[in-house]
Amino acid sequence: MKTIVLHPYLKKDHTARRSPEARLEEAVRLTEAIDLEVVQMLLVPLASYRSATLMGQGKAEEIAAIIAEDEIGLAVVDGSLSPGQQRNLEKVWKCKVIDRTALILEIFGARARTYEGKLQVELAALEYQKSRLVRSWTHLERQRGGFGFLGGPGESQIEIDRRLIRDRIAKIKRELEGVTRTRGLHRKTRRETPYPIVALVGYTNAGKSTLFNRLTGADVLSMDKLFATLDPTLRGIKLPSGLKVILSDTVGFISELPHELVASFRATLEEVVEAQLLLHVRDISHPDSAAQKEDVLKVLNSLLSEEHLASQMIEVWNKIDQSPDILPGATAENGSIAVSALTGAGMDTLLAAIDNHLKDAFMTTLSLTLPASDGKNLAWLYSHGSVLSQKEDEGMLQVKVRLTHENAARWEKAKKEI
Repeated sequence: MKTIVLHPYLKKDHTARRSPEARLEEAVRLTEAIDLEVVQMLLVPLASYRSATLMGQGKAEEIAAIIAEDEIGLAVVDGSLSPGQQRNLEKVWKCKVIDRTALILEIFGARARTYEGKLQVELAALEYQKSRLVRSWTHLERQRGGFGFLGGPGESQIEIDRRLIRDRIAKIKRELEGVTRTRGLHRKTRRETPYPIVALVGYTNAGKSTLFNRLTGADVLSMDKLFATLDPTLRGIKLPSGLKVILSDTVGFISELPHELVASFRATLEEVVEAQLLLHVRDISHPDSAAQKEDVLKVLNSLLSEEHLASQMIEVWNKIDQSPDILPGATAENGSIAVSALTGAGMDTLLAAIDNHLKDAFMTTLSLTLPASDGKNLAWLYSHGSVLSQKEDEGMLQVKVRLTHENAARWEKAKKEI
């Protein structure tokens, strides 16, 4: 569908952290993420916002002429539209109009793959749609139903729509409660394993999935599109020390996330709360990289304390293949590590940093002596830790093993019974 993307902004707004040009570019990329054909992109500077159509009549009619000339069927307004503004603009422009919230909901709906992800997006979409049922369409004003003898004149279509939406929202919330309980059991099971969780976080399209694939050898969907990843993905990797960790790829962050999606967005980030280490992946080549970092930290600060983030997060400067002045593996003053997930540059330095951060906190090295015939205990050590060396001498095994503190305590307490 031919689409025009518009970014309206106040000319005298001195609080904006991003330039209007950068905001428009992001809106275009969001639109292209669901394969819409963007044929026009336009900045709309305004002296003030108008309650009826967001912009003045002259500007609205000017845009209407562009839409008519190019036979455009969809207008995406990068901002928030009230139901009345949406309806009025559709009348003036004679095409479908959606705002930023509807666009992001559409993307999330297209990207969700798991049952829980689909439920969360549908819930957010229904909450948004519920607020739009204000005589937006003519059929909502018709009266419906009632034979006359059942009592009452019958419900209006808008009341029926609202009731159906309320019923569906209640049903989805019940289903999500069950899914949440199941996921909680899965997390409890993972907490009982000896493997720490390392979660990738960052602004959408920062390269998290490409980095995830590079580190794990997996084939998670990775493309140059916003929100290519929505549902969390987990894979196990082994660090240079032999420590095994679970790597988690999470949904990308974005500025001005629609409030209807905040709850479902946070639910997808529960892996982040459980993680022992966060890798904040930044597209260091992006002109808005600093503003994107602020958006990510704003959400993380709502989930975790500043002290936790300061001690349990490594900043990863990705896409240095597009920034030739930054050397692979370079470490900035704040401990950031420069990499290219696309080429693999800097991966050894990153893995070493992850290892150094986790191994002392989660592992201890024991030197043990076992009978060579004690296959049961040896098998337990191999399955619960990382055997660094094994040497047999006169019927005895000298074993050097790295175990998590928890498993080391279990070994000391029950080694004769294992």
